[in-house]
Amino acid sequence: MANVGNRDYSLPARLLGFALAIAMLSSGRADAQQAWDAGNTPTITLSAPESVRDLLETHFALPGATLPDETARATFMRRAQREIGELLATEGYFTPTVTLQPAGPGGVMVVEVVPGPRTLVTQLNIVFKGDLAADNAERRARVERLRAAWPLGVGAPFRSSVWEEAKAALLSSVTREDYAAAQIAMSQVDVDPAAASAQLMVVVDSGPAFRFGDLAVSGLERYERNLVTRLAPFRTGDPYRRDLLLNFQTRLQNLPQFSSVIVNIEPDAATHEAAPVRVVVVEAKSRRVAIGIGYSSNNGARSEINYRSYNFLKRALNLNSRLRLEQNRQTLSAGLDTLPDDDGYRLSWLTSVQATHIQGLKTLDRNFGVTRSRTLGQIETQIGINWQDEKRRPAGGIQQTNQALVLDWQWRRRAVDDPLYPRRGNVTEIRVGGASRELLSDQNFLRSYARHQIWWPVGTRDIFSLRGEAGYTAALSRAGIPQEYLFRAGGAQSVRGYPYQSLGVHEGAAVVGGRALATASAEYTHWFSRDWGAALFIDAGDAADILPDLRLATGYGSGARWRSPVGPLAVDVAWGPEAHALRLHFSIAVAF
Repeated sequence: MANVGNRDYSLPARLLGFALAIAMLSSGRADAQQAWDAGNTPTITLSAPESVRDLLETHFALPGATLPDETARATFMRRAQREIGELLATEGYFTPTVTLQPAGPGGVMVVEVVPGPRTLVTQLNIVFKGDLAADNAERRARVERLRAAWPLGVGAPFRSSVWEEAKAALLSSVTREDYAAAQIAMSQVDVDPAAASAQLMVVVDSGPAFRFGDLAVSGLERYERNLVTRLAPFRTGDPYRRDLLLNFQTRLQNLPQFSSVIVNIEPDAATHEAAPVRVVVVEAKSRRVAIGIGYSSNNGARSEINYRSYNFLKRALNLNSRLRLEQNRQTLSAGLDTLPDDDGYRLSWLTSVQATHIQGLKTLDRNFGVTRSRTLGQIETQIGINWQDEKRRPAGGIQQTNQALVLDWQWRRRAVDDPLYPRRGNVTEIRVGGASRELLSDQNFLRSYARHQIWWPVGTRDIFSLRGEAGYTAALSRAGIPQEYLFRAGGAQSVRGYPYQSLGVHEGAAVVGGRALATASAEYTHWFSRDWGAALFIDAGDAADILPDLRLATGYGSGARWRSPVGPLAVDVAWGPEAHALRLHFSIAVAF
């Protein structure tokens, strides 16, 4: 009986233990399933009209996980309504509706934004005080121009950013001429959310009209005061013009004698009749020695040493001397530049000796010249006279000594958005020069040359550019004319796919310059990032002794681009069909 009783007791106990184990396992599985579901539930999403979606997605942060309870949802909605309301108000939406709705099974939620009607400008009042409000024809005309230029007019959607930009532009326009102390005395926006209307009011106090006073120059140690004062584009008593101050500062910054320049006036109404112009300069080192090495596909390995003095003979003259040694060209030169005169013109003297050995042609040149030049805005002009003595030795050709005294004129216009990395704009160069047998020259000739390059932006990064050049030297013969006044083509910045200056007139076993030139190039550049890009290009061109002999050689290929500190570095691989060769080119692709 005892044994039977024991067996009867043990069976229920085992069943109970098994049931407890099943319950514990089921509970663990249920907890794991809940944890897995919570970890894989999609986050809260945003629903808004296209007109405001980008703004909200950029500046409003959605939760990274689900909202577990009503308290979390209420806290989130208070933040959403406040922040979304502030964001939409900057775009003129002052009565938005923000709700949190379920988006489907699994607890997915969506923030629905209805921006409501956009507020429009229904009234605009721009008031002027001070001297600008004087009742005369000149002041009235200027006030009308200022009001007409205001961008946020009646009927326009109100946007906070445009409102701030409009006020800044208005004040800048007033302070550009006469009114250096002008300020926004009051600005106000009255918004009626129910009517979706905004009334704008701006009060500008121009203050008195300013005139330039005396120059107050500080920071000079090695140089005389007139180094600064002679470049001022205004005189004491002239009406104040901000552009003249900026022009004055630019002129001084372009001088190598200064490392930094600040030009301004104190906008004190008490001194408006003769406001002192403060000029603070920091002098640069007066002497500089530079040593450099490099390599180019045109001239091979290069080493050079350069000495510059910005206060030569203690007269603020700029002395520049250089020794440059390249594989196929060696140059020793010295130049002396004067300071710009009252009209911005400077004189430059240059003397040099240069030896070259390019495409079988050896030359030894001695030069001496003087040039008068000026840069005015985008335009650079120069006229000079240059004497040159050249000894030429073409391989297998006739050795000659050519002399020429050349009067040369050059005009160049740069209209680009960035001189180092142009994306839009153009550069044009025209040059005309000639010589006569009656004036120390071996040949009568007239040389003309033109070059033009243009850039167009494509999308946000890419650039398409075209370049063309043409030249012609009118003379009875090329004999007696130095190579500088003749033409050869080929190489980087010319016709890629061909050796440097290999397109020209064949004389013996050498290639020499001809009297006619024509080249063209098209290039498309895609920038993968800020600093790295790639280009596809096609070039064509030739140089010949007469125009009918021009036979355009083509070259095409691709290359890499890197934004170096001195301009885009181009490494190109080009195929020249006429040369039957693949050629590598290195160059700095700057606007000439």
